[in-house]
Amino acid sequence: MMLNSDYLLFLPLPPKCWNYRMSLPANQIKEPGKQSQSAKSLKEPSQEALPVNLLKEPSQESRILCPDPAIVVELNVGGQFYTTTMGTLMKHPGSKFSEILSRSARHYKDAQGRFFIDRPGTYFGLLLDYLRTGQVPTEYVPEVYQEAKFYQIHLLVKILEDMPQIFGEQVARTQFLMGVPNYRENLEVLLHLARAEAVAMRSSKVVVCVVRTEEEDAKCVEPLHILEAKKTPVVKFGPWKAGPMTEDFVCCLEKDIRAKGYKVTSQRYHLSRDPYTCFWIFVFTWW
Repeated sequence: MMLNSDYLLFLPLPPKCWNYRMSLPANQIKEPGKQSQSAKSLKEPSQEALPVNLLKEPSQESRILCPDPAIVVELNVGGQFYTTTMGTLMKHPGSKFSEILSRSARHYKDAQGRFFIDRPGTYFGLLLDYLRTGQVPTEYVPEVYQEAKFYQIHLLVKILEDMPQIFGEQVARTQFLMGVPNYRENLEVLLHLARAEAVAMRSSKVVVCVVRTEEEDAKCVEPLHILEAKKTPVVKFGPWKAGPMTEDFVCCLEKDIRAKGYKVTSQRYHLSRDPYTCFWIFVFTWW
């Protein structure tokens, strides 16, 4: 049975079912497939839209050329070749090896593709043995200490600083010499005078005046004038406020001179007007 459209009844719809689209302004009508501006604003901003200081930098570990700890790595350290694994080199987080083995280090390889480190390789083997076994080196401790500082192996640096060879140098002697005014400058003057006196001579001599207190300093003024009048090469150290005695200072001075490659000996230098024996003579042997 077919119904005539003239007789169809239309029941009123609830208010919520009215055509909401028709009641919106034209500029707010959503087209199919398009997203409103408010919805877009809820999206997380892209990496390009972030300020420079908020951009996420990849971690040092993520930049490692090959993070697999079992990968074999060949190194050329100052012309000496070493073979180890990635896991051994990366055992201490924060070390310089993360930088050396990063992707940006591809230009620092030798002709055979080994990672090249422009550093003396003499003591690198001792450092590598520590990374492999955890055994702290007992030989060439000062040299290994310098290498550990360069490669930023902080745990090994701390361990070596507690050993007598480094503790005595860093804590005792160096700290004392830092309290001696103009020590480094006067040391260079001493070496310059020794070289100047060495012309056509097998050895040269320089007088060193060492005064520990202000009182000794005042009493050495006259003897210093006498030496200068005789054109005797002389260098004065001190006074210092506290610390080792004069003999200890002379020992420190000899140590630093020998560390620069000079052959030197010292003995007391007595003057008739030197009641406090503040003068020493340093003898440099050249050949």
